[in-house]
Amino acid sequence: MENPPGSPFLTVDAIIEVEGGIILIKRKNPPPGWAIPGGFVDYGESLEEAVCREAKEETGLDIRIKRQFHTYSDPNRDPRHHTVSTIFIAAASGKPKAGDDAREAGVFTKDNLPEDIAFDHRQILEDYFSGKY
Repeated sequence: MENPPGSPFLTVDAIIEVEGGIILIKRKNPPPGWAIPGGFVDYGESLEEAVCREAKEETGLDIRIKRQFHTYSDPNRDPRHHTVSTIFIAAASGKPKAGDDAREAGVFTKDNLPEDIAFDHRQILEDYFSGKY
């Protein structure tokens, strides 16, 4: 992955609302854990295009973006390198099926989130469920 020296990587994530909760994926690659579906923005791609592509690759579902939620930029949010991620809230229907770099996909609620959540995604989910943004 190429990035100008000293520049953070741009990523997107989608909190996908489905009947019964939100979708998380269990990562195949390090760092381990459950995560909000998402990934890196490709050159020439809008944030909206990237989040729809990543959601489809990781869950098999076509999403409908409802709104932009918040952008997270703590330089330590990803142990691999500095990333800046814009989070979207989206809707989908159907049953998620893990794909791309997702080992599993599941539907969770505020009350049954998995213990092992990657990156700063637990904080993002706490902000989402609390209505902070």
